Amino acid sequence: MIETKIYVGLNDSETLEQKFDTLKYVNVLKNVCKNYGIPFSISPSQGGYIHENGQYTEEITLVISMIDVDRETVNEIAKDLCVFFHQESVLITENELRAYFVNETL
Repeated sequence: MIETKIYVGLNDSETLEQKFDTLKYVNVLKNVCKNYGIPFSISPSQGGYIHENGQYTEEITLVISMIDVDRETVNEIAKDLCVFFHQESVLITENELRAYFVNETL
């Protein structure tokens, strides 16, 4: 299995400030994932990065974790998120994953 994560900063790429409440961004991410029909988890994180112009920014970053979603779909989602959240870019990571479910009934 492949675990893919998309890291989306919440600061606007021009104003360098977060325009909306974090929960609003989370709801947008949920809707995007639902519309693509993929399983996902969303986690907030504090992050920092350097813009293309060299300026350093700290911001809240949302991390979308997906398991076994094809790369083409991940890239489409990432492009949508760049537009929706007005970002220069988003980060995508991929890792090989061994996972299993445990099930118990009473």
